[in-house]
Amino acid sequence: MAALRVGVIGAGAIGGVVAREVAAAGGRGVVLAGVLVRDPARASGVPGPLVRGLPALLALRPQLVVEAAGQAALHQYGPAVLRAGCDLLVGSVGALADAALADALDGAARAAGRQVLLPAGALGGLDWLAAAQMAGLHRVHYRSRKPPAAWRGTPAEATLDLDALRAATVFFKGSARDAAQLYPKNANVAATLALATLGLDAVQVELVADPAATGNRHEIEAEGVAGRLRLELDNAASADNPRTSLITPYSLLRRIHARWAPLAT
Repeated sequence: MAALRVGVIGAGAIGGVVAREVAAAGGRGVVLAGVLVRDPARASGVPGPLVRGLPALLALRPQLVVEAAGQAALHQYGPAVLRAGCDLLVGSVGALADAALADALDGAARAAGRQVLLPAGALGGLDWLAAAQMAGLHRVHYRSRKPPAAWRGTPAEATLDLDALRAATVFFKGSARDAAQLYPKNANVAATLALATLGLDAVQVELVADPAATGNRHEIEAEGVAGRLRLELDNAASADNPRTSLITPYSLLRRIHARWAPLAT
């Protein structure tokens, strides 16, 4: 089986790890075709080739392109990647809360005969939840609990003094769609959960700033025909970005592995 050529968009806390791990594979199953970055001079420690624009990345003949640069990057590059004949692995799943983008990706994938792939990201239990949805789910509720620092630079600052917070505080209640659109760097998991289950408008979400939190906690409650699930998952935060769970790039790598491995789980 020929090695899978992988292109990466982004070289931050997620894309940088993906690029380094693919390059470290040394051609065993996967090859790093290239990495699209804004400024190659600032992408310290990221293996190459490093390119600035999508045409340059596509010229390196990737078969699978990993988007790991934020929702704006998925808007900018996603449909074009699919039209070029590449499968697309999406890191910024929350961007699919934009119905127009979701439709554009769906149309491009169908026209080119390619796939848009969604990783579990920082979420656990997605295999059970997706199967339970097929059997019949009645309710799905998600709560994201992170330390105050993880919510800096978000609308949470308009209602909370994050530096003075002394107790866990719920600052958002609403649909997964609203959570993903209002908190694009924090709520990708909410969108992933919703897309795998009841949909972006039916899954209810709470976002919590908790000064006692040492990492990123995901709490899921679901019930349906197949049974009930209650999950609490504490993820270590990325050292490079407290909004991102350390496990997230490895979830992307697992999906990459499943594209080429003779035995995939």
